[in-house]
Amino acid sequence: MTGLEKIVSQILDDANKEAETILAKAAAQSDAILKKAQEDCGKMEEDCSRRSEETKKAYMERIHSSAQLKKRQAILLAKQQVISDMLDKAYDRLLNMEDSQYFSLVEKMVDRFALAKSGEICFSNKDLGRMPADFEEKIRKAAARRGGELSLSKKSCPIDGGFILVYGGVEENCSFKALLNAQRDELSDRIHSLLFP
Repeated sequence: MTGLEKIVSQILDDANKEAETILAKAAAQSDAILKKAQEDCGKMEEDCSRRSEETKKAYMERIHSSAQLKKRQAILLAKQQVISDMLDKAYDRLLNMEDSQYFSLVEKMVDRFALAKSGEICFSNKDLGRMPADFEEKIRKAAARRGGELSLSKKSCPIDGGFILVYGGVEENCSFKALLNAQRDELSDRIHSLLFP
């Protein structure tokens, strides 16, 4: 082998050794990069899985909370409907009382609401038609007990039951509907406490 061939051979051997060293380093680096990538992927999968579980849990809690709210609203609505139905039935019972009971109640109402003034009392057309003959006198006596004076209006007023008192152009609505509406909240509370203790 000539001197040149030895030099070339030496250079090739050195180059091969250098290439093997570079390849070994590259293989080691690629293994390290691959291992790190696998670890990072594992951590990302765990993190993603944890976040997904947390999101799922939060979503389920929101669904449960929403369902509970809708349930409470439905129960409240049902209770309000029951109370409203009871008040409507009470109103219907007042309107459909037997005449003697009805006018006895109206007399008690006059005793309660009449003022110590001179005025007029107005009834519905239906009540004027079924009013007992002595009821006008009972109205006068009830008003007198309160220190006032009431005369029966011959004109009917547009109410279903009860009456309207008129004192000098000022009306006091004592119809069943007006009295029930004025006491609706209090009556609703009483009914609620009786039905849903």
